[in-house]
Amino acid sequence: MEKTDPPRPAQTRRSVRLDQHESVRSHVRDQVRSEVERLERRIETLRLTRAPHADIMISAYERLLDQKSSFLESWDLVD
Repeated sequence: MEKTDPPRPAQTRRSVRLDQHESVRSHVRDQVRSEVERLERRIETLRLTRAPHADIMISAYERLLDQKSSFLESWDLVD
């Protein structure tokens, strides 16, 4: 006897809306801020070292900082 799977309901795509719940906004804001702080500390540490590729890494981290800061501003998550 052959088994068949029960029919599944069509999956609906759910979009994330940061403005829907304050708890989500707060969590995202806290998470991105902590990432920004970590990146800033890494940049400062790299500036104090004489690693051969420190300038390249600093540049990459600064681009990430800019992106994260822009994200916070675009979603009005800056205090």
